[in-house]
Amino acid sequence: MKAIKITAPGGLDRLTVVDLDDPGEPGAGAIRVRLHASSLNFHDYLVVAGKSKVADGRIPMSDGAGVVEAVGADVVEFKPGDHVVSCFFPFWQDGPAPVDNFANTPGDGIDGYARDVVVCPAHWFTQAPKGYSHAEAATLTTAGLTAWRALVVEGGLKAGDTVLALGTGGVSIFALQIAKAMGATVIITSSSDEKLERARALGADHLINYKSEPDWGARVRDLTDGRGADHIVEVGGPGTLPQSIRAVSIGGRIALIGVLTGIGGEVPTALLMARQARLQGLIVGSRREQIDMIRAIEATNLHPIINRSLALGEIAEAFRHQESGRHFGKICLEF
Repeated sequence: MKAIKITAPGGLDRLTVVDLDDPGEPGAGAIRVRLHASSLNFHDYLVVAGKSKVADGRIPMSDGAGVVEAVGADVVEFKPGDHVVSCFFPFWQDGPAPVDNFANTPGDGIDGYARDVVVCPAHWFTQAPKGYSHAEAATLTTAGLTAWRALVVEGGLKAGDTVLALGTGGVSIFALQIAKAMGATVIITSSSDEKLERARALGADHLINYKSEPDWGARVRDLTDGRGADHIVEVGGPGTLPQSIRAVSIGGRIALIGVLTGIGGEVPTALLMARQARLQGLIVGSRREQIDMIRAIEATNLHPIINRSLALGEIAEAFRHQESGRHFGKICLEF
């Protein structure tokens, strides 16, 4: 079978297509999945670009979607022919987060889904949403579930709330779609007026170009009659967090789910305290939360926005497209 491997220390020019032995038939409690798609995330980029230490020969990609080809003894949740999608934390099944690292995350601490076939425990996957393509399903493992957990699981999102999503990458566009499906008002930021207009077409109520309005925290308060945003999907980290704290409502929630601007910086703690807001770091979610999200997706007919799909062998080109920042929504690999 075909697979992609990373030659340490990594780098987009050190991604190699290799031939591997077929993994064979599944044993008890396991399933064999023919993979057909993956999707790119910033975490995957850090791994393949050599910005995060990874084992030599690691198979990248944390998201995987495909078709069950065979099931082992004692597997009752799946049958051959089922369309399935992987879980970011294979051993986090339910309950509070038990993990603070990527030691067991596919594509990082263990081999991922940039390959034709995988045999693994059944609980590493869930059913994919009915009617989804494999590429659509692959966007859910990381980006979709992160937005869902930030807004619904931890945030308790309800109709009438105001959501601020930073940027137009995968998580933020999912946040926009989930929030609108649940009756919330959405404010979205970008440095591109073209991307903002695309967000408007998806239902965004207010648009802010953070290049022309660098004090966008104050702009959010203006747009909400001084109240601020109830939920903020914060993907930037230290470079954007001060403005997010200015933008949040009293008692609101900031979900810190990304560090695109760096891993450390000053935080206006006095203002955060005055806002009495909750700042919560979170990384994706559990298998149970993924199942709940998929049920909601089927009820609302939500479909992800895919910017571009490339072949598995074009993985370096796909990451260069991500690196350029030109994408809106998700970039996928289909194979």
